[in-house]
Amino acid sequence: MMSSAARPAPPTGAVPVAGPRTVRLTLARVDPWSVLKLSFLLSVALGIGLVTGAIVLWSVIDSMGVLDSVNKVLRDIDGSNSTFSLYDYVGLGRVISLSTFIGVINVVIIMALSTLGAFLYNIASSLVGGLHVTLSDD
Repeated sequence: MMSSAARPAPPTGAVPVAGPRTVRLTLARVDPWSVLKLSFLLSVALGIGLVTGAIVLWSVIDSMGVLDSVNKVLRDIDGSNSTFSLYDYVGLGRVISLSTFIGVINVVIIMALSTLGAFLYNIASSLVGGLHVTLSDD
């Protein structure tokens, strides 16, 4: 149950604020180490999403029979004694390996570019004063 106690009166001399408060701040510097850590976490999450998406896409295509149809067409083109198998080139194991490799390369590239961007931002903000942001209390 809520108590029915009266609210305390505001202190004497206090002036109530007539609207939302706003604060103007300047983002003058970005710490490259924190940018590196954050970009690592986000790029690893993107890499996991890439591998998961590749597995799901391959499973959907395989369950629809697309790979079997393409394999049959390629065997017909190659001839009657063909031992060609499309799964040697686009099997699930290869798809997972390739998407994992691309994910690892993306992690390294995203980390390097975002850290370089932090250094470039720090240089530019020292020249022009940084990014001005206005925060309001709504």
